[in-house]
Amino acid sequence: MPAPDLSRRRILQLAAAGLGAGWLPVTFGQDKSAGRTVITRRLPDGHDLPAIGMGTWITFNVGSDPEARAGRTQVLRTFLEAGGALVDSSPMYGSAESVIGHALSEIGGDPSVFAASKVWTPDRDATAEQVAQSERRWGLERMDLMQVHNLVAWEAHLKHLLEMREEGRLRYVGITTSHGRRHADIERIMHDWPIDFVQASYSLANREAENRLLPLAEERGIAFIANRPFQGGRLIDRVKRHPFPVWAREAGLANWADFLLKFLIAHPAVTCAIPATSRVEHMRENMTALRGPLPDEALRRRMVEHVQEL
Repeated sequence: MPAPDLSRRRILQLAAAGLGAGWLPVTFGQDKSAGRTVITRRLPDGHDLPAIGMGTWITFNVGSDPEARAGRTQVLRTFLEAGGALVDSSPMYGSAESVIGHALSEIGGDPSVFAASKVWTPDRDATAEQVAQSERRWGLERMDLMQVHNLVAWEAHLKHLLEMREEGRLRYVGITTSHGRRHADIERIMHDWPIDFVQASYSLANREAENRLLPLAEERGIAFIANRPFQGGRLIDRVKRHPFPVWAREAGLANWADFLLKFLIAHPAVTCAIPATSRVEHMRENMTALRGPLPDEALRRRMVEHVQEL
């Protein structure tokens, strides 16, 4: 299946921005708990998005357990009150989407969530059905971002998602990969298809994305979501066994989560990093990365060298 004509890219972006499609303007970037401006990144159509999001893999797959759902509601509430917006999920994540929907219903009001999920099915004709399923589970009329999960049946799904975006049924369209797989395929799609987002693994200890994906995202104006920023918890568990360096605190970094996340969002091509947690106290640590100074290149090199020595 040939890629859509790239001359349509601006038309599709205008549809994604909501011009003539019934979308309301989006405003993100305020820490509701203190009224402070948070770090944002510009999206392809000109909207700004807070640079720290929230993943839900494993952490929100808690089924119908009332106590667990109440705990995840508090995690999501903490995230949103600290100025976060992008919540990323997938039908692959068990009950996570339904748990998000329950939490949003419990929080109520207008939480200004940026809803990002995925199409994950080998059925090439089930794209719209899976989007509708996510909308029902989240309790939303329309999703902000739908991504083809790990490139499963990607050509057919991507074609359908782009058509839905043009019709105003989606705001943005993207693709994802995890664990560093299929970067060559990701690059080819970034070159040839008018996508808005790409999501791939990127952490201080796994910087493969810096070689090709991040420069290409910057060149093509594609937003980049860094998944697995703590390597599934292994990286942050490792660094937390060591004292937080004095020089890092003097540079304005607050804790190890701040350290690892600020390293990522300081890269000019990174739009958002999406750590996942099931604990409110860890969410508060993560969200410190939405405020304060970002490391320059010299400091980022020192951060890499320090972690490599641990």
